[in-house]
Amino acid sequence: MTNNMMLQKQELIQQYKDGSLITTPKRILIVNYEDDVNFALKLVLEEQTYNGDIADKKKRFQVDCFNDPFLALRSFKNGIYDLIIIGVMMPRTNGFELSKIMRRIDENVKICFLTAGQILSNLCGYSSLCTGSEEHNHGKFISLPIENRDLVERLDGMFM
Repeated sequence: MTNNMMLQKQELIQQYKDGSLITTPKRILIVNYEDDVNFALKLVLEEQTYNGDIADKKKRFQVDCFNDPFLALRSFKNGIYDLIIIGVMMPRTNGFELSKIMRRIDENVKICFLTAGQILSNLCGYSSLCTGSEEHNHGKFISLPIENRDLVERLDGMFM
């Protein structure tokens, strides 16, 4: 990547962060069986505004949560969400299997996997999701616990 391209990317990131580039919030779907984690993520993300002012009405994220993967799947439609955050370990299915089904419904949605202390190398048995998959918006992982600032920065990077 040339210096000019890197500068353009940094400028776009800054425009996104200060709100001059985006006018509508990014829609995020969280599918994770732990309600307390869902609630905490939703709270943190929906408090985010473009200029950092809580009183600002220009929200960066709109979040829907499901603790049952099959209820989430029933409600999931093409083109509604910009990003899905899926818990890796869930009862009755796992996040990787759920992501495959959702990917068939909406091939353009970005997917990020939520892990709670699992070692990433253990998860990369799903090699199609971990290697060579950046072009397909797969292979992104968020490991809990995570600082609020780091979570928001990671998600911002996924939208670039």
